[in-house]
Amino acid sequence: MNRLLSPWVALLGFLAVAAFFLFSEHRAHFFGVVPYLLLLACPLLHFFGHGGHGRHNSCGGSGRGTNADVHTPGRGPGMGPGS
Repeated sequence: MNRLLSPWVALLGFLAVAAFFLFSEHRAHFFGVVPYLLLLACPLLHFFGHGGHGRHNSCGGSGRGTNADVHTPGRGPGMGPGS
């Protein structure tokens, strides 16, 4: 085994054993906190999960938008030249 890999394998093994015993011995504490973690996840997802909304069609944008984002009046789905 590679000498650089063996400390990481040992660390992962130690963390797995520690996680098992923490979960098995403190299960009641863990399940008591889970509802609060779900409530905390909601605002965190709103802050960090909605990163790109409203930015792809701005003037002088970052170039992330494509021609497919542009709406052509009178041309709906299935009305293109290849349909």
